[in-house]
Amino acid sequence: MKVLITLTDVEPAVLLNASLEKAGIETVMVSPLDDIRSEIRRAKPDLLVLTGAIADANNIQLVRDQLWDGVDVIGLADVEDPELQERLRAIGFIDVYPKPIATDELLSVVKRALDRRRLVELTGLIGQSDAIRQVLVKIEQMAPVSSTVMIEGESGTGKELVARGIHRLSPRRNKPFIAVNVGALAETLVESELFGHEKGAFTGAAERRLGRFELANGGTLFLDEIGEIPASTQVKLLRVLEEREVTRVGGVAPIKVDVRVVAATNQPLRQRVEDGLFRPDLYYRLNVLSMYLPPLRERPDDIPILVRRFVRDYSAQHDREFRGISAEAMQIMMSYAWPGNVRELRNLVESMVVLAPGREIQASDIPRELREGGSSRFLPVHV
Repeated sequence: MKVLITLTDVEPAVLLNASLEKAGIETVMVSPLDDIRSEIRRAKPDLLVLTGAIADANNIQLVRDQLWDGVDVIGLADVEDPELQERLRAIGFIDVYPKPIATDELLSVVKRALDRRRLVELTGLIGQSDAIRQVLVKIEQMAPVSSTVMIEGESGTGKELVARGIHRLSPRRNKPFIAVNVGALAETLVESELFGHEKGAFTGAAERRLGRFELANGGTLFLDEIGEIPASTQVKLLRVLEEREVTRVGGVAPIKVDVRVVAATNQPLRQRVEDGLFRPDLYYRLNVLSMYLPPLRERPDDIPILVRRFVRDYSAQHDREFRGISAEAMQIMMSYAWPGNVRELRNLVESMVVLAPGREIQASDIPRELREGGSSRFLPVHV
């Protein structure tokens, strides 16, 4: 990863540069007389550190520009002013620290920012809220082990992204990641899909088929909507998790498998246990490590970050110029409850990019359902 450091305040800039180079992190230093924007385009840094004059109008505009270009910005303030620091964070700085700041502390700040960015790129979980930061920390903690993981959260919050992130950071990263939506399978096919079947095991079984557990051997199996698994299959799944072996439908010989299971549910699984719809022993076997993904309405501060990322991605994908979103329009988006969570927001942003009216998106361009706070279905902007 690469860090661009401005030489506005030479001493902290030079000391930070030396510390980062010693830590093996690539750096680029730029003086106040240079065109920082040109250097950003040339160097393509992951992080920009403004060492001084961070409240200067030109630097404020620079930070706003980087929000759309995807470069994180840390600022060093000349004085300790909590109100100014909060205002600058609202503008787009990911962190603001007053000077003087010890070089070791600044080095730790930069490393944490780079680690967060690396995790965001690996997982696709975008945001700066405490809730998302906690999720990213948990992913790092859970990834190295093989314990089963239970992820709870509403539809559209990114549960599969978390599962893939755990896999990509784990020792199993070079082995298969297999995802299966248990709730989308017909009850008669669940066992065959998970455990496989032998030729002639049932009508239509014209040949042997490997199940998802065998396909994921050595890697990770993601079981989405685990709460919908039929009662008849729950005891068999429990046995597979405990014995680490499967028996294909119609087969007699157990087959050893080495699979890490990550399960997800969009409904409180403990409630299904209490209602007698889910086996408690299976619940506890799956719930060794657990994680909760908050809905988008509980982290509205992440919405501008998500919008900017989706705009950047879809503008490139559809080769469309996008002229930005007004503060009033963004506030409407931040105030909306987003029942479809990040998935719904992503669909809206793609619609805005494709149907953009050739100017900055205004409040009147936002779909009426969002302006009035109701549930949205199709989300085209006005043209």
